[in-house]
Amino acid sequence: MTYEQATEYLFTQAPLFQNIGAGAYKEGLENSLALDRHFGHPHTKFKTVHVAGTNGKGSTSHTLAAILQDAGYKVGLYTSPHLVDFRERIRVNGEPISREAVVSFVVDHKDFFEPLHPSFFELATAMAFNWFAQQGVDIAVIEVGLGGRLDCTNIITPILSVITNIGFDHMAFLGNTLAAIASEKAGIIKPGVPVVIGETSAETAPVFKAKARQENAPITFADADPVISGSVWKDGFLMHTTRDGHIYKGQLGGECQKLNANTILTVVYKLQQIGLDISTSSIGQGFENVCTMTGLMGRWQTVCTAPLTICDTAHNSHGFKHIVRHLQHIMQNPEFGTMRIVFGMVNDKDISTVLSMLPKNAVYYFTQASVKRALPVNELVAQAKQYNLNGNTYPDVESAAKAALEASAKNDMIYIGGSSFIVADYLSESKTEQNDNK
Repeated sequence: MTYEQATEYLFTQAPLFQNIGAGAYKEGLENSLALDRHFGHPHTKFKTVHVAGTNGKGSTSHTLAAILQDAGYKVGLYTSPHLVDFRERIRVNGEPISREAVVSFVVDHKDFFEPLHPSFFELATAMAFNWFAQQGVDIAVIEVGLGGRLDCTNIITPILSVITNIGFDHMAFLGNTLAAIASEKAGIIKPGVPVVIGETSAETAPVFKAKARQENAPITFADADPVISGSVWKDGFLMHTTRDGHIYKGQLGGECQKLNANTILTVVYKLQQIGLDISTSSIGQGFENVCTMTGLMGRWQTVCTAPLTICDTAHNSHGFKHIVRHLQHIMQNPEFGTMRIVFGMVNDKDISTVLSMLPKNAVYYFTQASVKRALPVNELVAQAKQYNLNGNTYPDVESAAKAALEASAKNDMIYIGGSSFIVADYLSESKTEQNDNK
């Protein structure tokens, strides 16, 4: 079996949420526990940090992994979704799991998998835990897939739990109020295990306090006593200043990183209190080199400078409030030309709320991603017109991005986003073009 055949098996034999949505969601931990027993409880062989939340999980997880790696630890990193290659999900010190390991996992164990009928994410999680154990990692940063309480990563007992923030997303599974969603995310809080909450509201803070009290888990609210005293843009980078005078240069852009940085530093300080040896230098290196060290893509990622072309995986109203603020700031520059937005969404998001937030004075290139959950572009345009967003339609991300580029002057900006899968299609096509040109 080749690597391509192995990943096709994972994508087609097991329900894949990014393609079909609700039909791939399996409530409960029975399969995860069965897989864990089959592989000899690999997650017990290393320390873990568990990261949940509506937005910011990926940035937080990758930056923590980079900081820990620079501090000298052998670090596993499990995140989702992948943008170009499945192996992005499972990394050790930034290196993706080997193709051979993916093939062996499928070939050696598919006779056990098939009667179990696991989901794709259950298999990917089992693969990650098994790989981290085989590689002898010291600690793994584990990002929750969906929710928390019933997410298949929730079989672990971490040394620290992290919940970045709560917004409206995946309401069909997690509930229609912020308190209900917070209750599901709070399911990762374990007995006696410290938890850091990044951002709270009047609706969510009581939920976390009650759960932490129930579990006798020490709780820290990062926004109640901010570590970051200020974050400013300088030479294209976010410079984060701490209350004790340290300045950290952030490789990740986007307004949301101001809040993420405060959560991350609060987590790092808590890990230091737990006993991990993390220097100020390692914190700085992790912030400044997170993409280089971990392979993170799609977080306010600059893919071209003339015209400035940015792609970002923000995909819900909570994430887009930061994106829109940043776009509006750029458009206020008197030397700025035209904002061009390549845009598509999936069909289970709060589409109307996101569309209502987008700038009216931009040119839109409406499209759809190559997944079954993609909102058909004609439906997207019909809804966009209700909010006075105007533009042409394109059958795929490649043609939309090409049209935006061809129409652009050097002082224009192209923003590509609306869904992780829009960014995935764009980056996949860019990688294909690079390979073709070699």
